[in-house]
Amino acid sequence: MISFRLGFGSLNSVEIKLVLDHIKSGHKSFYNLYAVQIMPDHIHVILIPNNGYEISRIIKGIKIATAIKINVLRNRIGPLWEKDYFDRIIRSESDLEEKVNYIFENPLRAELTEDCENYQGWYLQKD
Repeated sequence: MISFRLGFGSLNSVEIKLVLDHIKSGHKSFYNLYAVQIMPDHIHVILIPNNGYEISRIIKGIKIATAIKINVLRNRIGPLWEKDYFDRIIRSESDLEEKVNYIFENPLRAELTEDCENYQGWYLQKD
């Protein structure tokens, strides 16, 4: 599981959709996406990098591309995301289930929704 934070402020609903769509667009090309949760101030992603792609390169690409797009919407320039990210190795099916449940319920804990399944930042790969 990979997590990273916004450097300041929060994402609005248009920006959350933009980031989610961008992350989904990398599925199969750069990584196999399992799940993602876009929160207003941070992101959790569960993925497996494709051969030849390191997690650091994938996250850097996501951060750069989404920062450019969001900065255009906000009519600003400069960094959007914090430099660091955190990654945790998922070692078992039970660990995977625990991480998916954690990120799935994140909007509920943050009181952003009562319906996590339909929260705008949630995505679970079906295949």
